[in-house]
Amino acid sequence: MTHELPLSKRILAINESATLKVDAKAKALKAAGRPIISYGAGEPDFPTPANIVDAARTALDDPANFRYSPAAGLPALREAIAAKTLRDSGLTVDPAQIVVTNGGKQAVYQAFAALVGEGDEVLVPGPYWTTYPEAIRLAGGVPVEVFAGADQSYKVTVEQLEAARTERTRVVLFVSPSNPTGAVYSPEETRAIAEWAVAHDLWILTDEIYQNLTYDGVVATSIASVIPEAQANTVLVNGVAKTYAMTGWRVGWLIGPQRVAKAVANLQSHLTSNVSNISQRAAVEALNGPQEAVAQMREAFDRRRRLIVDELRKIPGFAVPVPEGAFYVYPDVRGVLGHTWHGVTPQTTLELAELLLEKADVAVVPGEAFGPSGYLRLSYALGDEALLEGVHRLQRFFAEG
Repeated sequence: MTHELPLSKRILAINESATLKVDAKAKALKAAGRPIISYGAGEPDFPTPANIVDAARTALDDPANFRYSPAAGLPALREAIAAKTLRDSGLTVDPAQIVVTNGGKQAVYQAFAALVGEGDEVLVPGPYWTTYPEAIRLAGGVPVEVFAGADQSYKVTVEQLEAARTERTRVVLFVSPSNPTGAVYSPEETRAIAEWAVAHDLWILTDEIYQNLTYDGVVATSIASVIPEAQANTVLVNGVAKTYAMTGWRVGWLIGPQRVAKAVANLQSHLTSNVSNISQRAAVEALNGPQEAVAQMREAFDRRRRLIVDELRKIPGFAVPVPEGAFYVYPDVRGVLGHTWHGVTPQTTLELAELLLEKADVAVVPGEAFGPSGYLRLSYALGDEALLEGVHRLQRFFAEG
């Protein structure tokens, strides 16, 4: 054989996760002895709360957890998710509307697989999490970016969405709080988008993974709850990863009309079957158990949020909106592009991020991962000391440039 056999064009077209790529490169450099400080990964630096870990240990003593379980999730977890959804999203849902997935990513992938047909368009407000467009393309759909910059606090308007809508539009994505920006839509902004989507018979896919991480009294309003008609049009994804520092446990979920949940459960029955029963038992404790650790982590994130915003604003050319949720800050850094820093003149934030990693030992994610160039994402889900040291390195880099 003198040539390689072909692979799927659809799979070959997938881009590697930019956030994981940055994190992997930073870890590799650190392992090689470089004093890298990474703001790359969206992962809490706290341990999973002890009561959740203890629940997993207890689950190991029950042989029933070593067997296959329902593909859609353990009944106890689906009931806990229903209770959490009523408590935090204001929605009454039947456990039959819930499918437990291997992390939020699987929920996103399966939601688009169920809602999107070949050539269907999905409106994707930007800046957006890097996985959304890839999941849409895997479903045969076409992501249509609708961008809102720092001047709009990174929140799109109904007018922008309407300008992007075509006869092929089937889904609008709604994420609040946002990754990568930390933006939170107000109840009025959320209602306006819900009314517009319902009026045009569109599906709404809402990702509420950061809903419990908001600050300054801001509340993340679930778009499915703002008008009575919205819930029938909405598929909601969520999970325990961010709120409970459980990224490695891989427990997410999808909630939607029963016909959507049934279709997704059928897909999952062939794709992965059930999520690890041990992780599911831990997730039951996370949702039903004490919530004090969640409050403590949120207080730490809030402290770090205010610190990193204050310090980044000291860098000339950085415009830094205050994030109201999640654990990211998304400065507009177009003011430093096109200038020479340490002998290099970056024209894009991709080039700037590479320069910062090489010359300042600081890893950040460039805006190209989430939409247009000109922005950087920094996660403040890392220790206070490292967070401050990394920003001081950035301050020195630009001051000495």
